[in-house]
Amino acid sequence: MQVDDITFGHDLHFLSQHDDVIVLRGDDPNARVIASAAYQAKVFTSTCSGDNGPSFGWINYKAFTSERDRHMNAYGGENRFWLGPEGGKYSLFFKPGEKMVFDNWRTPPAFDTEAWTVVSRTREAVHFIKEMELSNYQGSRLELLASRRVNILSRGEISRRIGVALPEGVGAVGYTTGNVITNKGNYSWTELTGMPCIWMLDMFRPSAGAVIVIPHKGGGATAKGAAGGERAVTTDYFGEIPPDRIRMVENGLFFKADGKSRGKLGIGPTKAMPWAGSYDTQNKVLTVTIFDVNAAGRYLNQEWNTLKPVFSGDAVNAYNDGALADGSQMGPFYELESVSPAALLEPSGSLSHEHTVLHFTGTEAVLEPIVKKVFGVSLSYMGNIF
Repeated sequence: MQVDDITFGHDLHFLSQHDDVIVLRGDDPNARVIASAAYQAKVFTSTCSGDNGPSFGWINYKAFTSERDRHMNAYGGENRFWLGPEGGKYSLFFKPGEKMVFDNWRTPPAFDTEAWTVVSRTREAVHFIKEMELSNYQGSRLELLASRRVNILSRGEISRRIGVALPEGVGAVGYTTGNVITNKGNYSWTELTGMPCIWMLDMFRPSAGAVIVIPHKGGGATAKGAAGGERAVTTDYFGEIPPDRIRMVENGLFFKADGKSRGKLGIGPTKAMPWAGSYDTQNKVLTVTIFDVNAAGRYLNQEWNTLKPVFSGDAVNAYNDGALADGSQMGPFYELESVSPAALLEPSGSLSHEHTVLHFTGTEAVLEPIVKKVFGVSLSYMGNIF
């Protein structure tokens, strides 16, 4: 089966063989969302066209029957809950004193392989929780409660969130995730102990015509100045992104999402806008993500080193998958990501982060008002940017 031919019904059947999945339904009978308690409260996929419609999330089918991987078990899913930072002096993925290299990198089981608990469930929503005990690179033990609510949205609510009425002929599905972590320990999370942050990652199916769009507050991809001023865009997480795969404009950027070249970029909190998205010109799918951004927040650096300033991290990221040096590849897929500020919390204190995912299908004519309202460009501009 080709990637573009995979239906929601196919993925629902596959997932049902491995889990008692939860299917959320709203006022549109064709709009559906699959969530899972057994697989870390993730949203696996969604559709706006019923069982025979496209399945928007990327699912790594082989991971369900493979032996557990000691680094990360990538089941996929178009919205998953993680905690950061990945690297840096407060890393949750490396043991104290370990060199930050791949062989030592391990995803904590609490959000990699362990099941979460369903607290409540309705036709439109589900609430998950998970108690966690994590250790960071400082050797601090972090006790926390993670809470996650997934709500499918009505067409009216989708219209309200994008600020434009849905045109006739537009297929739409959307859901919001409300994510909260609470410090359940007996000491405050400070710069001495370290602290986590909430990290949302959306994995989608790539295509030769898929383009990521991320607006920002201007300034281009200028280099970080001698005084340490923030540059608008970081483009060298896994080596510099080739110039033929990224386009900078005054108030945003475009990034190829074809799953053929590994690269990641990020935008810091003072430059980030609270939305991002993508458009697949081949399959006529427009995706919009909306999330919390705090321009004054302290965002954790997640790179695999301890030398960079702790609070120099990004609020928004995008990733395009590609082959590793040995020729192997996990995907292909691409990701849109959002991150919360650092959880500098006293005992019983909480931090929340909301992240919403919306998908739209239809002809370019009916999708045009949405993309112009949200991103300020035309679909033809996006489709021809590369």
